[in-house]
Amino acid sequence: MVLVLAILAVTSTYHVIASHQENQQSPPGTITADQAKIHWYTQGSGAAIIIDHSLGGVEGYLLIDQLAKLGRVIIFDRPGYGWSSPNWHPRTSQQINLELQNLLQTAQIQPPYILVGDSFGSYNMRLFAHSYPEQVSGLIMTDGLHPDQMLALPLHLKILKIFFTISFVFVSCGAALGIVRILGLLGIFEIIKPELRRCEPIRLQQVKRSFYRASHWLTMAREMSSLDISGRQLRVANDLGDLPVINIKAATFLGIPLPAIFWSWLMNSADRARDQIHLALNQVSGNSRQLLAPQSSHFVWVDQPEVMVAAVEEIIDIIHSSDIPENC
Repeated sequence: MVLVLAILAVTSTYHVIASHQENQQSPPGTITADQAKIHWYTQGSGAAIIIDHSLGGVEGYLLIDQLAKLGRVIIFDRPGYGWSSPNWHPRTSQQINLELQNLLQTAQIQPPYILVGDSFGSYNMRLFAHSYPEQVSGLIMTDGLHPDQMLALPLHLKILKIFFTISFVFVSCGAALGIVRILGLLGIFEIIKPELRRCEPIRLQQVKRSFYRASHWLTMAREMSSLDISGRQLRVANDLGDLPVINIKAATFLGIPLPAIFWSWLMNSADRARDQIHLALNQVSGNSRQLLAPQSSHFVWVDQPEVMVAAVEEIIDIIHSSDIPENC
């Protein structure tokens, strides 16, 4: 017991020192000066491409260099992630959209916008497209969610959601004690997801920095626990007219071999739910199509980022062919 406490004292002290040193460094972008303290980062020029991350993700940093060749990419850290301060507003799609709209106005980023929503970010971006249709020229959903299916999940998948929510709280304690940082330095992220080794080290470090913080994991738990509320908010956004929409579907949810029969059955059940979700997502616009990521798990932005790049290129081509004006 004494040895465990001593180790935790060392990891906690190291984490506090490392976090302090990181906090002295300027973020790769801008933090708004108002009370929200939301960090955003832009790169490139041309059509405004806004990326909203997955639940717990800050994967925009892994994509920005590629997508910045196509337009002006804007990524923002939702409160509690990255360099953004946590806040006590509910972590729902409606609240996130209010924060994004305020950010875009403060930063004077002019529409129209091409929206890219990854996983939970698809909720937020689809609601944004519904709420501000005159500002949006295209929407890409990466292995997205649909409220009709998410709110009607079978009991065992609802229990899985609760398990993940609770586990995020426990991991936040590990992050506060420096354990997540030590595991990150030992390469645990790359062991769990070997495809991360292909990422630019500086971009990967920007992502890891967020995961080392307890606020990151607590925000994940808050967003997950509010997922049903967000789903009910999304029910108004099932008809986006003829907005150009590309729905990217991954081959499977996790995509890793799992020997346990029960766990495999659970993941197969999740994949069946995803099939129904994607059938519904294909109907949200009269001008939508599905794009497959055949070698990818749910994390397309790591497994097959080229599919997301191709989707953005296609949306830009559609905009050009339709003579929709885009900001410069």
